[in-house]
Amino acid sequence: MKAIVYQKYGSPDVLELKEIEKPIPKDNEVLVKVYEITVSPVDCAFRKGDPFAARIFTGLTKPKATIPGGLLAGEIESVGKDVKLFNKGDQVYAATMSGAYAEYTCVPENGALSVKPENMTYGEAAAVCDGALTALPFLRDSANIQSGQKILINGASGSIGTSAVQLAKYFGAEVTGVCSTSNLELVKSLGADQVIDYTKEDFTKTGQTYDIIFDTVGKSSFARCKNSLKQQGIYLTTVPSIAINLQMLWTSKIGNKKAKIAFTGLRPSSEKTKDLLFLKELIEAEKITSVIDRRYSLEQIAEAHRYVETGHKRGNVAITLEHNNKT
Repeated sequence: MKAIVYQKYGSPDVLELKEIEKPIPKDNEVLVKVYEITVSPVDCAFRKGDPFAARIFTGLTKPKATIPGGLLAGEIESVGKDVKLFNKGDQVYAATMSGAYAEYTCVPENGALSVKPENMTYGEAAAVCDGALTALPFLRDSANIQSGQKILINGASGSIGTSAVQLAKYFGAEVTGVCSTSNLELVKSLGADQVIDYTKEDFTKTGQTYDIIFDTVGKSSFARCKNSLKQQGIYLTTVPSIAINLQMLWTSKIGNKKAKIAFTGLRPSSEKTKDLLFLKELIEAEKITSVIDRRYSLEQIAEAHRYVETGHKRGNVAITLEHNNKT
């Protein structure tokens, strides 16, 4: 089978297309014929080995898992003898730590795996595993978002941002989205009540205050946003740093405005699976959808990584496998 392999950290050029043996599922695993995957900023960070702290999970000096990628959708080709919840032919989507950049991959039955939404393409379903699966625990669990609250989403046109706008509206919040000029209409179409063009206006200087400020791209800081938070307001960021960790510790004990980060990728697979099932219900009820900016082939994976690293993608970047005729 074809797979993307990398043996060292570095630029997108370390990603090589190779022919390798097709995996055989263990007794508790399913073998997924991968139809589409998505390239996320986390994939790029893991490929670079930067930030260095990420190497705790990926390998200190070189990658432990040589096939990268964790967000996929496809069809179950076969199941291990102990698998009870899935059958051959099931259309699924999954979030794994590695192994997705290949024509076939094995996923544990008790991993973050679910039957995909019926009204989504494989690429759209794979995108859910990045944006919505990240945004949901931030909003629901970390911020305890409530109907009637005001939320500002910085980076509202990205993968997490487009999902966060829709989920915040589902939870009944009043949403302000921050994005570039070219993405204003997209963010409005997803349900944002107001939009701010960051190229023309600084949201921290408008005089508006919010119950929640969700920085999905790590372009702001708690210190910069603090005056734009209401009393008891919460600042969320998806980008880990020493500063946010210290602020989270400090504000948990002092003051009524809180800084929080959620390490959503480290949650137990059982929690992720519950969220995939919850998101499937929302998607099939047409409450949320995915945004696909561009599609590439597996052979163009380096080009896809370079595009993601520009920081200008709208929603998600999908990789379509050759044997996928069901996009």
